[in-house]
Amino acid sequence: MGGVTDSGLASLPASDRPDVAARLRDALLAASFTADGLLDRLGAPAYAALARSETVPALRATRGDTPLETLVRLFLLQQPVPHARVAAVLPVEEVLEAGWLTRVGGDEVAATVDVRPYGGPGGEDWFIVSDLGCAVGGAGGIGQLGRQADTAVVLGVGGASTTLAGITVRTPVASALDLGTGSGIQALHAAQHATRVTATDLNPRALHITALTLALSGAPAADLREGSLFEPVRDDETFDLIVSNPPFVISPGARLTYRDGGMGGDDLCRSLVQQAGERLHEGGFAQFLANWQHVAGEDWQDRLRSWVPRGCDAWIVQREVQDVTQYAELWLRDAGDHRGDPAEYQARYDAWLDEFEARKVKAVGFGWITLRRTGSADPVVTVEEWPHPVEQPLGDTIRAHFERLDYLREHDDAALLASHFRLAAEVVQEQVGLPGAEDPEHVVLRQHRGMRRATKVDTVGAGFAGVCDGTLSAGRILDAIAQLMNEDPVLLRDRTPAQIRLLVEQGFLEPAD
Repeated sequence: MGGVTDSGLASLPASDRPDVAARLRDALLAASFTADGLLDRLGAPAYAALARSETVPALRATRGDTPLETLVRLFLLQQPVPHARVAAVLPVEEVLEAGWLTRVGGDEVAATVDVRPYGGPGGEDWFIVSDLGCAVGGAGGIGQLGRQADTAVVLGVGGASTTLAGITVRTPVASALDLGTGSGIQALHAAQHATRVTATDLNPRALHITALTLALSGAPAADLREGSLFEPVRDDETFDLIVSNPPFVISPGARLTYRDGGMGGDDLCRSLVQQAGERLHEGGFAQFLANWQHVAGEDWQDRLRSWVPRGCDAWIVQREVQDVTQYAELWLRDAGDHRGDPAEYQARYDAWLDEFEARKVKAVGFGWITLRRTGSADPVVTVEEWPHPVEQPLGDTIRAHFERLDYLREHDDAALLASHFRLAAEVVQEQVGLPGAEDPEHVVLRQHRGMRRATKVDTVGAGFAGVCDGTLSAGRILDAIAQLMNEDPVLLRDRTPAQIRLLVEQGFLEPAD
């Protein structure tokens, strides 16, 4: 039966009752307690407000007594509901016995965990289980309950979770590893295309909740192992895919298990990346979200290049940078520290700034790190800043990036000029210049898919890209351009391959061979 543990967190449902989880799932689906069903019932404004930890619009939209309204109030809004109303929707006695619900008051029941509908990439109806208050708006929901975050709390789905799920390469694989699984969302995604899924977490509560998430979503069980990051993994184990949304927050201490790594500075993220290479099969991917320090006197890109293990290609994208004050304020609010004693809040704020000052940290970057194990003796490491909007999911875009690296490695300039290319889909050309000018100041190629890149090209590059339809070789096209521009074709063939390589690497041109 559900209750409250000594830590203040509710006890969890039984994870060894897949029969009850299956019946609960059937009941939730029958009541349209799904992502689409919630949007239809609540409306877009109330649905969006939930992600901001605002529950009043959803409470107003569920004042009736339909099965869906009952479930929203019970599992999403954590409101006590009369036993009779719940019995009309769920196998209430079984669910009570298994610990999904607990009795409160005279004749009411309440949820012991958050259950949040989540739409899978193929239209699957999944459910993410998390601690109370943590599926609605993430950690901000904890503060709504009038207390600060518990060290063992397990969060539900947030922006970081969905970002990692979107960038992960989704090719069928034999084995996948989810490090720091939390509520199990990455393991749930991996179970759709991996024969075997292993999930680790330092917090045993997280492993329990991951088992609940998988069972309630109708997914195969994972191999769940307690321990920090790679510690539970045997020395001889390797994987086709490793994913991690680790506790990457750079903080003075390890107060909150779900976010604070407990190592100095960005050492946890560095260690995770450096250790991943030897855990990958040839051709396997490791993909992480991470924070990294911008240290005075150091180039942040060189800092990240030093993390990449030998034998791996890497693509590292910095999506955001915050100065140390913004960063400290963000995570102090995340834990609800701003709602408590002002003096204690100031002391904790000071502690963060003391930590950054001691390490000469001026700012903190956030982004994605993708490694691919390669047999090449000349790995390629790309580190870039791209804060602009992208089109998720990006898994196929990331896979194609590494395939293009292989292509470019295998083709010297002569082979490149003998190759055929096509302009990628949804690439447009923009000309920028003063009104009335005969020639543009510069020409920009812009993607409307994937990374949505934009890159400047010269007249030759623009002309070359514009006629790439796979018919003529690159060399033949350059010869025709040289004739039109009255240039020496030999010199044009000599200077243009570098520009072609860049356009291929960034996905503007695709090999048509």
